[in-house]
Amino acid sequence: MNVHWSDEALKDRGEVRAYISLDNPVAAARLDRSFSAAIENLEAFPHLGRVGRLPGTREVIPHPNYRIIYEVRENLICILAIVHTARRWPPFRE
Repeated sequence: MNVHWSDEALKDRGEVRAYISLDNPVAAARLDRSFSAAIENLEAFPHLGRVGRLPGTREVIPHPNYRIIYEVRENLICILAIVHTARRWPPFRE
């Protein structure tokens, strides 16, 4: 399956790596590799993640502190966001 990263997910990934790199660049690179490995697993097994909290989404946990939110569409996996597990997800909307 093909993978498409939303602009928000790419931003999330960059922000996570930049923040962790401030204290530990090696840990930031290792975490980023865990994101990549999770996505590679999804390419082979797109329904691997649990049913998401938003309708039509799924979630995979590549690290105890982070979840990747995605959708499966025909031949496409759409990565929607990378969220720290301590953050409210889904975000509150009025």
